[in-house]
Amino acid sequence: MKQEKYTPKQAKTAKRIIKYFAKFQARVFLLSNGKLWNKWSGGFPVMVVRTKGAKTNKIRNIPLIYVHQDGMPILVASLGGMPKNPNWYYNVKAHPNLKISTTHDSKNYIAEEVSKEQKDELWPLICSFYPDYETYQNNTSRDIPVFLCRSASVSYTHLTLPTIYSV
Repeated sequence: MKQEKYTPKQAKTAKRIIKYFAKFQARVFLLSNGKLWNKWSGGFPVMVVRTKGAKTNKIRNIPLIYVHQDGMPILVASLGGMPKNPNWYYNVKAHPNLKISTTHDSKNYIAEEVSKEQKDELWPLICSFYPDYETYQNNTSRDIPVFLCRSASVSYTHLTLPTIYSV
């Protein structure tokens, strides 16, 4: 079994920092309709995923690297290679109906976690959008989960409310 790069204490501190930065970035992105803070460090495009909290049912806005296959967003639950999945992973598992905003538009999607085999097929594409995902996977013993999002045919009103202040 692979040894974790980060100790539990380091992971807890990093997770707290990431949470506050993500909250701020999502807020600025949404308030500016994607005109501000639309790139990750290094110039990688961002999307904001709006989902409901698994336990609270509160709306959560999560900025992620914009990875896609033929226009279908791919969500990568890397958390920088930390030993545990990000909280948003459990939110998407509990509430797969979500809204994704990019610099171009906002659409409703249904997220489905891909199998290990599907992830292996998608991984080179995922890393072509953001090469550090390979480093993140090498930093943890957990298999980083991946979701493929398909367009939802109906509008989910609970996700289209103007609640951009909550992450």
